[in-house]
Amino acid sequence: MAKSNTRLELTWIGKENRPKLEPRILIEDPSKSYHAKHRVTENDLFDNRLIFGDNLLALKALEQEFTGKIKCIYIDPPYNTGSAFTHYDDGLEHSIWLSMMRDRLELLRTLLANDGVMFISIDDTELAYLTVLLDEIFGRSNSCGMFVWEKKKKPSFLNSSMGIVTEYILAYAKDRRCAPSFIGGLTTVGKKYPLNNAGNGVKILTFAPGSVIFRCPDQVFEPQDMSAGNIVTELLDQLEVKDGRNARAFRLRGEWRYSQAKLEEIIEAGESIVISKAPFRPNHIKDGGEPKKLKNLLSIAHYEMSTYEDATAESRALFGESEAFDYPKPEKLIQTLLSAITDEGDWVLDSFAGSGTTGAVAHKMGRRWIMVELGEHCHTHIIPRLKKVIDGEDPGGITKAVNWKGGGGFRYYRLGPSRNSSRF
Repeated sequence: MAKSNTRLELTWIGKENRPKLEPRILIEDPSKSYHAKHRVTENDLFDNRLIFGDNLLALKALEQEFTGKIKCIYIDPPYNTGSAFTHYDDGLEHSIWLSMMRDRLELLRTLLANDGVMFISIDDTELAYLTVLLDEIFGRSNSCGMFVWEKKKKPSFLNSSMGIVTEYILAYAKDRRCAPSFIGGLTTVGKKYPLNNAGNGVKILTFAPGSVIFRCPDQVFEPQDMSAGNIVTELLDQLEVKDGRNARAFRLRGEWRYSQAKLEEIIEAGESIVISKAPFRPNHIKDGGEPKKLKNLLSIAHYEMSTYEDATAESRALFGESEAFDYPKPEKLIQTLLSAITDEGDWVLDSFAGSGTTGAVAHKMGRRWIMVELGEHCHTHIIPRLKKVIDGEDPGGITKAVNWKGGGGFRYYRLGPSRNSSRF
């Protein structure tokens, strides 16, 4: 008896139908390619690629050269909201949307490096379905989680049930075991962590000779109760401070944040325990500068994250009031995602390029990039925007944050004709 298929998967009308993709080549149009007149730095990148054409055919055309080479993919596909936008038909029938996404996601996964990660922006309309679809294509074990982006400072009331201020970014790895940690900056240099923690159980910590830095004159402290308010601290031994450190071991009784084992681990690592004065309130002071994990809430409060309002202002500054792009993503959002998993020189791909934000940000960050766009705004928005970036004439977005001065370039491609085109 044949075994039944017990695999959990999403089904929809027409799922079994797959497009027949005839291989196409990419043909460069040098008249639309653009490069800086002078090399700004020795690390300028000129092999970036802007592809004009259907993204499914373009992704297929990229397979031969880029399979397994893309470190980061970011896409902001149509959300299938049913709304009418200037540059996109964003109201595809549900099953057609799923097929459209499935066909492209499978190719995108092929292009990802083994340690690569894909980020996909989406809202509530298709979030659940897209998650199941990605689990099917990438494997549920390769889900890296979901970021929640605070997209507005004020709620949107298009939904009758609630004011919407967030969107989502799903993250999937080619192989999560190989994927890098998501880094969200560096720890603060010299940040203080009090050892006292009111409400914890009372216990005794022993401080080894010379393990504590005292920022008070050398002297001798007799055993005494140093508690005050809701803070419990009691010095149990006579303590001599000599040359700014404790000459002998001493004990403190109190409600502590750390265990004895953790305290010894901190001291062994060479980090500082500091007491400024009596009554004693020990602080663990970290050297700082270490990478820290990116929080899943990309909010104004956590990261001073930019919103749609900020992105619209960026778009108006670039293209003018009448030509500003509908709902562009802010440069800082894309920078945060690229910074989390990529290094300079890594390949970044966006096959729903829109107004070219991903390429502009990747360019300023020294990443190599590929963008694909079918709409005419490839010529009216993306190319003029990238020329400003390359010429150092784009002062907005992340330009100041990354000290971008211009440089580099890109090559413009169109899809070659079908072999069957001559028949029609």
